[in-house]
Amino acid sequence: MIQTEDLSKQFGDFWAVDGVNLDVQPGQVLALLGQNGAGKTTTIRMLTSVLLPTRGRALIGGHDVAREPDKVRQLVGVLTEQHGLYLRMTGGEYLDFFGRIFGLDADRRVKRTAELLEYFGLAGATRQRIGEYSKGMRQKLSLARTLIHEPPILLLDEPTSAMDPESARLVRTSIAGLRSNLRTIILCTHNLVEAEMLADHVAIIYRGSILVNGAVDELKKKLLGPATYEVRMRNGWRTGILNLPPGVDLVSESETGARFRVADADAANPSILQQLIARGDEVITFQEMPRTLEEVYLAAMAQVQQ
Repeated sequence: MIQTEDLSKQFGDFWAVDGVNLDVQPGQVLALLGQNGAGKTTTIRMLTSVLLPTRGRALIGGHDVAREPDKVRQLVGVLTEQHGLYLRMTGGEYLDFFGRIFGLDADRRVKRTAELLEYFGLAGATRQRIGEYSKGMRQKLSLARTLIHEPPILLLDEPTSAMDPESARLVRTSIAGLRSNLRTIILCTHNLVEAEMLADHVAIIYRGSILVNGAVDELKKKLLGPATYEVRMRNGWRTGILNLPPGVDLVSESETGARFRVADADAANPSILQQLIARGDEVITFQEMPRTLEEVYLAAMAQVQQ
C-alpha cells in the first residue's frame, strides 16, 4: 500500500529526508519514530503529495505521489498535529463540509457523518459547536474527518499530543479499532508506549534516514540480544550449579529466584524447568522479562551517537 524508494527532500543545502525506503503492507500499522526534526513530518507531507520529492519516489496504492496527486489524496486520510477544526461549526456540519470536499453526494454524506459520529461516540454532540468540545472529542472528530471518504490508508501525526491521559486513551482505543479491514496506518509519535500498543512494525528515522525498520519483536531480538527469563520459587532459591543448556547464561540470583539469558527459549526452557522440578524446587513463575520499545529506540540511537 505504501512504497518508497530513495525518497528524499532537500531544502536549500539541507536534506530533511535522505534516502528513505519503506514498504508497508495492507493491514499493517507502522510507527515512524524519531527526534524532533528527524524528518517524520516531511516524509508524511511527501506521502500525501503536499511536498514533491527532490529525489526518489513514493507510491501510494500504486499511484505516484508526484504524477498522480489527486488519486493519492483520494486514498489517504491525514491527521496532522494541528487539526484545523472550525470551532463555530457543529460536528455534523464539519463532517458534511469535508464530505463535500471529497465529492460525496448528499445521501452518502449524511450516512457517513452518522456512522462516524456513532463510531467515535459523538452522536450526542452532532449539533454541538466544536468550540464546546473537550480535547478528546475534538481529536476523535479529527479522526472521523480523516475517514469521511473511507480511505484505505491513514497517516496520523502525533494523534494524542498534549492530551490528558483519559482523552489519549480514548483516541488510542479508536485508532486500535481502525486496524481492521486491511487499513494501512503510519503513526508518527514521540510516545513510545503508545507506539508499542498500536504498531506491529517500527521504523526509526535519524537525520532524514532510516536507522532500523522491522517488526517490533524482530527489532527487540536484533538490538537487545537474547531475552531474559526469571524464575521465582515458593521455597526460596537454592544456589547450585544447574546443567545449563547451550546458549543459556545465569544473569543473577536472589533469595527468591534467578534470571537467565536465553538464546533459544523453545529449546532451553523445558530443560531448565525439568531440572528445577527434579531437585524438588516449587516453581511459582517462569516468565520472560518484558522488553520495551523504548529500550529498542534507545539502543538504536546509541549506535549512531557513539
